[in-house]
Amino acid sequence: MRIHIEQLRIEAIIGILPEERSAPQKISLDLTGEYEYDGENFIDYANVCRYCEEILVEGQFGLIEDALVKLSENLSRDFPSLRRLDISISKPDIMKNCTVRVSESWRFF
Repeated sequence: MRIHIEQLRIEAIIGILPEERSAPQKISLDLTGEYEYDGENFIDYANVCRYCEEILVEGQFGLIEDALVKLSENLSRDFPSLRRLDISISKPDIMKNCTVRVSESWRFF
C-alpha cells in the first residue's frame, strides 16, 4: 500500500541565509510511503501531516537536506510499518523565477 501526501504547506525557518533565519518562510512537502497493510495495520495520513509539520517547524533547519534526513529517521522509527519513503521539500518563494526542491528516497527492511 502507498500513502501520498502532496503539497503539505508549512511555514518554517529553513535555510542558511540571514533573511531565512529571521522569519518563517513557505515550504511545501511531498511524501510517498510504502507500507504493509493487513486489514488493520494502516498509516493515518493526518498523523503523518501533523508529525512532519512539527518536525519542520521545531527543527529550524539550516539545510533542506538535514530536514529530509531528520524526517526519514523519525518517520521510520515512529511508523515502523514503512518500507519505503520518498520525500521532497520545496521552497516556492525563495527564487523569483523558479521553485527549488530537494528530494531523497529511502528503503527500510
